[in-house]
Amino acid sequence: MLKTISKLRIPFFYAAIMIFSSLNAQAEKSTGRIHGIILDSGTKEPLIGANVLLVNTDIGVASDSEGRFYINDVPVGNYILKFNYIGYETAVRTDVIVRPQRITYISQELSQTSLNMDEVVVTAGFFSKVKEQPVSTIHFTNEEIRRSPGTAGDVSRIMMSLPSVAVVNDQTNNLVVRGGSPTENGFYVDNIRIPNINHWPTQGATGGPIGLLNVDFIQDVSFSSGGFPAQYGNHLSSVMDIRFREGNQEEFDGQLDWNFNGFGAVLEGPVGSNASYLVSVRRSYLDFIIKWVNLGTNSVPRYGDFQSKVVYNLNDRHKLSALVIIGDDHLHSLAKTAAAAFDYDMTYYGDQDIFESTSGINWRALWNKSGYSNTSISHTTTRFREKFFQAGTGDLLYHNRSAEKQYRLRNNNHFRLNSASSLAFGLEKVIHINNYNNLYQSGVVDSADVPKYSALKSDLNYAETSAFGQLKLTPLRFWTMTLGLRFDRQSYHSKGLLAPRFSVRYSSNPHFAIYSSGGWYSQSLPHVLLVQNDNFKSLENPRAVHLVLGTEYLLTDATRLTIEIYGKKYSKFPVDPENPGFFLIDEIYQQYGFYSYHAKLDDTGRARSYGFEIMIQKKLAHKLYGLTSLSLFKSQYQDGNGEWQNRKFDNRYIFSVEGGYKPNTRWEFSLRWIYAGGTPYTPFDIAESIRQNRGILAEDRINTCRYPDYHSLNIRFDRRFLFKRSNLIFYLSFWNAYDHKNVASYYWNTKTNRQDTAYQWRFMPIFGMEYEF
Repeated sequence: MLKTISKLRIPFFYAAIMIFSSLNAQAEKSTGRIHGIILDSGTKEPLIGANVLLVNTDIGVASDSEGRFYINDVPVGNYILKFNYIGYETAVRTDVIVRPQRITYISQELSQTSLNMDEVVVTAGFFSKVKEQPVSTIHFTNEEIRRSPGTAGDVSRIMMSLPSVAVVNDQTNNLVVRGGSPTENGFYVDNIRIPNINHWPTQGATGGPIGLLNVDFIQDVSFSSGGFPAQYGNHLSSVMDIRFREGNQEEFDGQLDWNFNGFGAVLEGPVGSNASYLVSVRRSYLDFIIKWVNLGTNSVPRYGDFQSKVVYNLNDRHKLSALVIIGDDHLHSLAKTAAAAFDYDMTYYGDQDIFESTSGINWRALWNKSGYSNTSISHTTTRFREKFFQAGTGDLLYHNRSAEKQYRLRNNNHFRLNSASSLAFGLEKVIHINNYNNLYQSGVVDSADVPKYSALKSDLNYAETSAFGQLKLTPLRFWTMTLGLRFDRQSYHSKGLLAPRFSVRYSSNPHFAIYSSGGWYSQSLPHVLLVQNDNFKSLENPRAVHLVLGTEYLLTDATRLTIEIYGKKYSKFPVDPENPGFFLIDEIYQQYGFYSYHAKLDDTGRARSYGFEIMIQKKLAHKLYGLTSLSLFKSQYQDGNGEWQNRKFDNRYIFSVEGGYKPNTRWEFSLRWIYAGGTPYTPFDIAESIRQNRGILAEDRINTCRYPDYHSLNIRFDRRFLFKRSNLIFYLSFWNAYDHKNVASYYWNTKTNRQDTAYQWRFMPIFGMEYEF
């Protein structure tokens, strides 16, 4: 599918250049407005009389009795906002874009400080701090995600610049965090759990090729790569917590998008005096083009999505927000026969139709200036209709007719006990309703070379109950400690699991801190595995123990150095006794992208990872910004024979440089370069593969070979055109700018009966336009 999209980008690249060249807009002397609200981060209460300053100007205001502030008649441009309030840490918001005749809305939270005021003034507060998550957590704003090179507005891809995320493949946005796998991550949007935030989601995992979320909806993102607190459960490696912004409550705004992926629109505005809406519709257009022009592609992808957020303020203490996220994905091979698949150089062919939907309502309630709660009810459904055949033989490879549904109640409460301590607690209840009608090729052939199949027709229905408590303390000056406990139980298990967690932080001044965190984590098996045999319900859930130790130092107010070391110890992973050498949970990323059928499993699998990470991050304080990181790590599993083997995503070393230069309001230039060690792979048994004319893995050499090292440069240019009452953003990006041949995989070419090479994306121009009115 991604090979198909890449062929389309070249002609549209030239069309974009022509349009870009024809634009001669002169920036008019226009103004915009900055409106917002300032809240206490611990209670969500509005802060009255907080100071808001536009840095490097003489413009400043104070928040009113509702915590709101209004800065009008601001010349269009890029600004930095500084927020000050007595008894609270100073915060700085970069990348505040003021557009012609539009309102830029800012929601800013401030944290109470235990330091004296002289110390607070010294640090400018460019970096967000969540005291319950003192380690392995980084925050990104909407603008930082939008402009990042090599991401195309995909929130998952910006994380690939972090030292904790392995380099996997340009053609997917799988997050592999600290030696784990893409099955081990969790995503939340406005207190609502979302199983997967991608188009063409991988069943049983959290990755995909193209991001589903519209980045224009995103207010900010918090990404935790280890040692995360007790409020998050059923994830072994990482958590991404996303906040959607609210629609404009004062006026109507619109945006039209056109880029390499497709076209779309965003509309927002008020509903009466107490509500707002934000809605987005997007659709790809490659299927239209293929009807008119022969692009030489081997498949026809079509996808679209719908997203909306409606907010209703019941009063100044209670707020309801309704969220809907829908993705509709289709991929149909042009090859309908084995012979045609040969002509297209395909290893397999078929059709894929996937529908995913998440909808829910969140109720935020403020307590009497002492805390707040978020309670959500949501429903998620994902339907898979997939059928694939092997090229060359035409044999059925995989037939998937399945539906996975969740009904979820989630409650989080935060209560401030006093100025030095706070309590968080909550519960979660999930009803899972899943149904499967699948057919798997077993990989075994009879004497007539006819493949054998395993059929799966079954339901998997169960309930899941969780509860957590977490206490944050300041036992001594400069020390902050968090102690947490989580309980999880699935109804098919006779007993639940208690998971203690902790974090501790020492900071004698605002520029320096050392910290540590750890805990127990567990995650249920992917449903598509769990349903294959009733006996699998007796298997224990995979578990991990995290331990992180780190330090951070502010080199300047806007530049932070972070150093961390970590260790993760896994247990209770599933093992197939008939294939004891393979690590089953990583099977989905070995050949075809789905789990095969397993008649027997046990829970004796173990794994481990440990590493060292260093990162320097510079915020956009003055024209320049950037992020540089280095990661050294090792990730292994113990096979069924007791031998330690390399895991699938064990790069060993990753070096990344990302940065940008913003000389003025109109122009921005950025780049990202990544160098990473090659990941392990299992070679083919050449003699047996030639005999059968299909890829047969050498099971005595599992993950003993490595692909060549990966490196790639992405460059991006942004140009903003300012009109009297609107503006246009044009961006042009070059992925893999020097056209390096990064190996994606080796496959068995049944046309030539030999091993061949599949490459990741070569040089590829990407463009986009956003017209805001």
